[in-house]
Amino acid sequence: MLYDYLYNGTHVLILNETDDADIQYSPAMKALIVIILSVFISLTILGNTLVMAAFIVDKRLRTQSNFFLLNLAICDFVIGAFNVPVYVQYMLTKKWRLGKYLCKLWLVTDYTMSTASVLNIVLISFDRFISVTQAVHYHSLQKRRSLTFLQMAIVWVISFLLYSPSILFWESAFGDSHIEEDVCMAGFFNAWYFHLGTSVVDFFLPLISISFFNVSIYWSITKRSRKRRQHSACDTLGGKTRDANITLQVRRRFEKSQQQGPMEFSTSQMDNIPNTIHVIKLSRDKKVAKSLAILVSVFAVCWAPYIFLVTIDTACQNNCAPHYWYDITVYILYFNSTLNPIIYPLCHKSFRKAFSLLFQICLRKWKV
Repeated sequence: MLYDYLYNGTHVLILNETDDADIQYSPAMKALIVIILSVFISLTILGNTLVMAAFIVDKRLRTQSNFFLLNLAICDFVIGAFNVPVYVQYMLTKKWRLGKYLCKLWLVTDYTMSTASVLNIVLISFDRFISVTQAVHYHSLQKRRSLTFLQMAIVWVISFLLYSPSILFWESAFGDSHIEEDVCMAGFFNAWYFHLGTSVVDFFLPLISISFFNVSIYWSITKRSRKRRQHSACDTLGGKTRDANITLQVRRRFEKSQQQGPMEFSTSQMDNIPNTIHVIKLSRDKKVAKSLAILVSVFAVCWAPYIFLVTIDTACQNNCAPHYWYDITVYILYFNSTLNPIIYPLCHKSFRKAFSLLFQICLRKWKV
């Protein structure tokens, strides 16, 4: 039986020749697909460009946690600017027409960016975990910028080494894989043991790690909230009540001091500072947990359909699902790169301010 092998950057489709009629697109369908994917690509490029530009114009964004978001934005930008456009022409024509060397470059880039997306989510989750559960230690790490850059670099190194050597040298090490000239795929496309090993590293272990970090963060916040309620109840029974106006003033001065320096308070305000700062920190940690939960949930929703489909189809030897479901799930996976820069301003006030500053700068230049 003859087979047509189609590689999409993150999986391999194996279609027998009876499916040929199903994989042809009419001109109208191709035009519709191109329009939709062009919008998708444009939004991905624009959104992640805004995130990167925000770091240039607003120095307040340059914190450790935000640098990790920048690392993810770089990865998402490459996916939108290179990986997806190349795949679109491959999907529509069913033939690779860009040459062997560009094929290798696309495979290396696509596998590296896909893995880096996952590992960046893990790094962001770990950063949030430390900030909530080990606040004092985390504060001391903020001044060690070199450590931040080292962690960012490690993500890229691991992502590159996991697949790229095999993509580049598989044929040399294990012989010719009999890949046609008009097909672009990795030499290990039929090595199930290789896919099993790498999937543990680039999906299952990260998923377990992310789940652990999120559960730990919510457990820490829950315990602190319970202790806070108990402490408040004791204060009330003892006749101790806080002045709401003083608490608000302390909150505002505390937040302002994060950027401008030491705080000055009256004697009555000093009595409320420990409790108020505790409330502020707890409130901030809840926001951190919420933003992380949204980021991770979107990641899980975008990746789960593809992982589920590949797992099921591998078990039944690529005969369970029609080919178009692979295209759909892969584009859902890629769509994660479009959503990430939308999530940032929704969950982070600092990004909203930076985007507003960018808009004002562009508006002034446009008027000039």
